[in-house]
Amino acid sequence: MSKSMHISEGFHEFVKEHKRDGETMEETLRRLIGGPHPEKVACILSSETAEEMRERIEGKRETDVNRKDKVRERFE
Repeated sequence: MSKSMHISEGFHEFVKEHKRDGETMEETLRRLIGGPHPEKVACILSSETAEEMRERIEGKRETDVNRKDKVRERFE
């Protein structure tokens, strides 16, 4: 089941600009807002899906730390 929602053209353009290749608009929105926390949806997800979400979140954290380190190194 899907739902429709009305958003401004400006916000739609913002999301569209941040959309990665192969990503749906929903996936882009989830990535931009952080998606639901695995613990909040654990009771409705399979164990495999919850574990995959945890792994992706941890991978994103590692990527964010690496990006910050690279920026910091450029200014040193």
